[in-house]
Amino acid sequence: MIATNITHENTLSMMTRNKSANTILLIDDEPDILDFLQYNLEKEGYKVYTANNGLVGVGMVQKVKPDLVLIDVMMPVMDGIEACYTIRKDTSIQQPIIAFLTSRAEDYSQVAGFEAGADDYIAKPIRPRLLVSKVESLLRRLRNETTEDQNSTVQGIKVNREKFIVEKKDTEIQLPKKEFELLELLLSRPGKVFTRDEILSSVWGNEAIVGERTIDVHIRKLREKLGDDYIRTIKGVGYTFVDSEK
Repeated sequence: MIATNITHENTLSMMTRNKSANTILLIDDEPDILDFLQYNLEKEGYKVYTANNGLVGVGMVQKVKPDLVLIDVMMPVMDGIEACYTIRKDTSIQQPIIAFLTSRAEDYSQVAGFEAGADDYIAKPIRPRLLVSKVESLLRRLRNETTEDQNSTVQGIKVNREKFIVEKKDTEIQLPKKEFELLELLLSRPGKVFTRDEILSSVWGNEAIVGERTIDVHIRKLREKLGDDYIRTIKGVGYTFVDSEK
């Protein structure tokens, strides 16, 4: 029988810290790691839940609706890559920020994580203060995303969703629908690497069968109109809008 550990919130910490609004789900098959993460994050006022494998973790996402998921790669029953991919495919939930927390530092595992839809990658062991700092940074992305209005401005590029126009340094740029939607997607999370599958699903959906070359052509056209310094290619993975704050 698969054991599931759901922790209770630290009442005193919840009363004294604003971070109590954020819920974190930890998915790892090592009890010591879960205890370490849980203790340090609850001490900071976060509401923390845990699961000991990917299959349980996927079910927990449905139940507790976390803002952030920290997930190991190598686990029994369902590994982290598959769990992340399953979460990202679930259109019935509000998608959380997902970061892999693992001792595996090989390039191929990082690429696999990003291709599955991860937002970030954290190597362990990790010191408590660095852990808290990283979590705060990840959740800041979520807060920025949920508080944005109809007009988003990043790196001097302003997207007006109501008028369907883009402005660069007060100069209006007219974009075809798919180029606009692609730019809007990349701008929704500056610094996040969007995989080709994510881009195809979000921008083209089920409208038509398109190849990866279609994405490359649209990226090239955006660079021609915006400049080469805004959109970065992550070889073998996808594209990201450059985050100037990093």
